[in-house]
Amino acid sequence: MNEKDRQTRHAAISRAAYDLLAEHGYAGTSMMRIATAAKASNETLYRWYGSKDGLFHAMVEDNAAQTRSMLLRALEEQTDPYETLEHVASVFLGMVLGDHAILLNRAAAADPTGELGGAISSGGRAQVMPLLARVMDRICADSTMAADEAAHLFVSLLVGDAQVKRIIHNSPAPSKAEIDAKCTMALRMFRRLVAGTDV
Repeated sequence: MNEKDRQTRHAAISRAAYDLLAEHGYAGTSMMRIATAAKASNETLYRWYGSKDGLFHAMVEDNAAQTRSMLLRALEEQTDPYETLEHVASVFLGMVLGDHAILLNRAAAADPTGELGGAISSGGRAQVMPLLARVMDRICADSTMAADEAAHLFVSLLVGDAQVKRIIHNSPAPSKAEIDAKCTMALRMFRRLVAGTDV
């Protein structure tokens, strides 16, 4: 199977897994059910992903891929760090408040094993936060704040309780205008707290 066909099959498997997750939760979403819904063999799923945890880890990585690639490219090209934050903020916020992330987090909250929560953490936050901290290295060069502390501050200002509100059905998906406004406010507050400017 060539890479294009494999990616097409992976996308179909992921769609089936999300649909089943919404209907049955993490515990009720078995590899066999996913294979049947995706018209794939159970053997293929285990060969490709190793386990259900591995499949959901891959799905979380897919969800965070654009944010991760933007941060890597900015680091490679040594883009101005504040410019990087401006470009990444809306993509990151749209991702964490998007339907896939919300569905995964709702299911993780109801999963007593903690397996899905672990997959979300290792496939998403654990990969994005170190890259964000590397972007913060240049911002914090003349600051008393450590880079990893700045990264967590930025995410806190950007996301706040918006994801929790979505997870508990207390808030609808934000519009692009709402995301842009939230990003602008978070970036302004971040500059004020870290650099002492309000540009």
